[in-house]
Amino acid sequence: MSEVVSRTFELETPRGAAVTVKTDIPSAGAGDTPFLILAHGANNDLDFPLLGHLALHLAGSKTASVVRFNFPYVERGVTSPDPRPVLEETFAKVYQHVTDELASPGAPVLVGGKSLGGRTAAELVSRRVEGAGVAAAGLILLGYPLHAMGREDHLWVEPLRHVDIPSLFFAGARDPLCNPDLLRPIVARLDLPGTVHVIEGGDHSLHLRKTSRRRPEDSYPEVADRVTGFIRETTRQ
Repeated sequence: MSEVVSRTFELETPRGAAVTVKTDIPSAGAGDTPFLILAHGANNDLDFPLLGHLALHLAGSKTASVVRFNFPYVERGVTSPDPRPVLEETFAKVYQHVTDELASPGAPVLVGGKSLGGRTAAELVSRRVEGAGVAAAGLILLGYPLHAMGREDHLWVEPLRHVDIPSLFFAGARDPLCNPDLLRPIVARLDLPGTVHVIEGGDHSLHLRKTSRRRPEDSYPEVADRVTGFIRETTRQ
């Protein structure tokens, strides 16, 4: 693993709120390496341990430079997420900043996130087909919120309606918000069929049950290795 250069700054969003952005880039510079933008879940922020682990692993292996950011509600110190238009505008602003200011011309930019953040990324990917959204090279979803707890009869698939780029979905085998058996056929029917990777014993955060021989975060290396392979396959590294 090479050294990683981390930087934190503020970015103004379309509605005037400033959000915190963190970049993790290989010490030799971004060069032509891909960028991955990762958004956090509803009950955490850009420093959620899984996102941090992925950022350091991907940048350290020179697989990708990683950009993480907070949604405005986190900056305000509240727990209720912003309305969807605000979430989407914020993600799109970060994407624009990456493509305009950080990534080399022609460098692939992938998007994704955990739960709420991943759903927002998927919505922006689908909107590109409709004339808006983001032109991402790939989509990585870390625990997609497919249904409410105990409501597997009502699936939230609208954000996936026009996903036509390579996609990788992670699902915990014991995720109460995403039954992997329900997710697989949905991902297989995307405009461009994607891949589902199940973390055995994982929950909605892809954490394992804590035992005397393993920690909840012992799943992180498996996630990082699979994401690394996906990015390299997608961007032909």
